[in-house]
Amino acid sequence: MQIIAALGLMLPSKKALNFVFLSGLSSAFFCADWVDARPLASQSNFLIPEPFIAPGYKDSYPAVLDPYPNKPRITFREDGSFKLTVFSDLHFGENPSEWGPEQDANSTRLMEKLLSLENPDFVVLNGDLITGENTFRENSTRLIDKIVAPLRDAELPFASTHGNHDSHTNISHLEEIQRELLVAPTSYTRAAPDGVGGDGGPGNYWVPVYRDKNDHAPVLILWFFDSRGGRYPGDDSAHVPDWVDSSVSRWIKSETSAMNAAWGPAETRSAVAFVHIPPHAIEAVQKHLNSAKNPGLNGDKLGPGSTQATEDPATKNKDMAFWNSLTENVKNLRVVISGHDHGNEWCAREPTKRIIFCFDKHSGYGGYSYQGWGRGVRNLIFLSPDPRDSIETYIRLENGSSKYKVALNDEFQ
Repeated sequence: MQIIAALGLMLPSKKALNFVFLSGLSSAFFCADWVDARPLASQSNFLIPEPFIAPGYKDSYPAVLDPYPNKPRITFREDGSFKLTVFSDLHFGENPSEWGPEQDANSTRLMEKLLSLENPDFVVLNGDLITGENTFRENSTRLIDKIVAPLRDAELPFASTHGNHDSHTNISHLEEIQRELLVAPTSYTRAAPDGVGGDGGPGNYWVPVYRDKNDHAPVLILWFFDSRGGRYPGDDSAHVPDWVDSSVSRWIKSETSAMNAAWGPAETRSAVAFVHIPPHAIEAVQKHLNSAKNPGLNGDKLGPGSTQATEDPATKNKDMAFWNSLTENVKNLRVVISGHDHGNEWCAREPTKRIIFCFDKHSGYGGYSYQGWGRGVRNLIFLSPDPRDSIETYIRLENGSSKYKVALNDEFQ
């Protein structure tokens, strides 16, 4: 049975416990007597073309679905709660020869202040970490060092998505992922298996969250998707498709099937999804907002370029394979969260799929903004591990004030 490895080989080792990927899944199954000799940062970039059982596997070593066997498990607090803080559209790297460095320093200060105020259990950087069109080839990825420094210093676990500005002449999503894994030990970001994500879209993965670190199965899955966009690196710098590639739809189905096989019915856990560019289905939601039920800034009218597959009319509905697979295969999907449109920070329920959608809060001093919009973060508080319980969400502004608190539950509209 052949193992296809992008970097390195699987080598036999006595009494070693490690993981292999089954049928192109990006998820790890512990098996006996095998160890991966490659560096950790490259271990997600290989596929096994057919189901594989390592030599010496015994019934006493049951398969455990775990994509992070070498990292601490993310867990709920002892009081049963769990808090997520989401930064979005930081846009580091603008105008590096003039006002850009001061702007980045202001964004770093905002991150440090809000992390201290919120004390989250997990942090998400939801795309457009860098304004790639303003960077230089020789040092573009080093901006990642500055972005993750507050998280590294606070020893906070986190994960990233990537946006259209993270892909340009001198930077790519994959390069940002590789740099993040190199400099940030608390990062849970990873790349999808080969063949998942299409050209320029490697950032599709999930992170399990457990009630207790010793539990067999998680109670929450955090999904991360790569909506691509921007331009390819290189001199010609052609446009990258601005939607989650259709290959991800098949991957979602295979991953959820593996989860059900390993952990039991999907109803026992909930899920949250993060993707930088909103799905196109969200455009229609904006027309029916109610400021009382859907509070928050609504300063960006959604149109061409503001949701997936809308920059070119010929690509209309190209994101539907992803959207349909996500909403059909990921059960108990509590909310989908996007950035990209800096002037929006509302939550609403998409009527066709009945999925709650929320915008982030524009966090960085980079990127476009207007007077009165402000900067901050979106927070999500899970009140308990119960997948049916409410999730509280609110915006925290840079000045420390909070607003637009809503409960995401069955009654939310």
